[in-house]
Amino acid sequence: MGILSFLANRKYKNNRPIYYTRAILRELLPDFFCRIQLKSKLKSQTRFDIPYIQERVNYYNKLDNCNHQLKFLPKLSEFKFPINRRVYYFDNYEYTRFFSKNLRAAFLSGDITHIPDFPTMVKSRPVGDQNANSVILNLDKIRHFIFVNDKKPFVSKKNMLVGRGAVYQSHRTRFLEMYFNHPLCNVGQVNNDNEENKYFVEKMTIDEQLEYKFILSLEGNDVATNLKWIMSSNSLAVMPRPKYETWFMEGSLVPNYHFVLIKDDFSDLEERLKYYIENSDEAIEIVKHANEYVSQFHNKKREDIISLLVLDKYFMKTGQY
Repeated sequence: MGILSFLANRKYKNNRPIYYTRAILRELLPDFFCRIQLKSKLKSQTRFDIPYIQERVNYYNKLDNCNHQLKFLPKLSEFKFPINRRVYYFDNYEYTRFFSKNLRAAFLSGDITHIPDFPTMVKSRPVGDQNANSVILNLDKIRHFIFVNDKKPFVSKKNMLVGRGAVYQSHRTRFLEMYFNHPLCNVGQVNNDNEENKYFVEKMTIDEQLEYKFILSLEGNDVATNLKWIMSSNSLAVMPRPKYETWFMEGSLVPNYHFVLIKDDFSDLEERLKYYIENSDEAIEIVKHANEYVSQFHNKKREDIISLLVLDKYFMKTGQY
């Protein structure tokens, strides 16, 4: 990708120097000042829709009173992430600093696709009813929470599906085997790990992808990183039903209301694309619903309160209060 393409994509990236500066400044402020603010911050939820906030808290943290003995876990004062996971530490510390350092908790960093044996803070978890031990926090948000301001209306875009991404998983390879040269698709992989990679294509900027009505959003190790910015645009996310979820609550998305659903084996892709090309009114409704869904994450003060309440419930339900 040339320098112009690099700069074009930069406008959709979160500003890392600002992120790290804020993170370092937080560590310079004595935790005492944060702890004395906790009660007032939790009470400030009354300024918002309390049932909505509680619904979000209970979605991320499904713990009931549990019998786990957590004395073997490190105290907050002792916990550290590996150096290559510093963003996870910073995103945790943004909220754990409001709580007593004698409280204990478990944290896992990275793409978590299993359910831990005891209550653990994670970025991602499997979708389902048996995932209570996976307590979601908004981790690695500098990479995952990216949104766009798309000015081009759906009807003015190309009648095709675009997809770019690294391909290491068998399901992503299978999709390319089926649709790499399909007339309705402009898809390919951007990692060129060997000279015989027949699916290799040049990267595209987000702006270039927004020229298309449909954007492929396939899960990788866990969730699809591009889903958030697609749903904030005037294009449609096309994907199977999510198997993993993060702070974005992917498991709560409604097929053909928030995104275009395709089968897990991808066999109905052409049919689904043609349907929404011919029924643009329905497509525009999905775009509207997707944009509305994304808008709930824009209120930083409310997101902060929800994060603190998720942690507060964790410490309460693990019997530490």
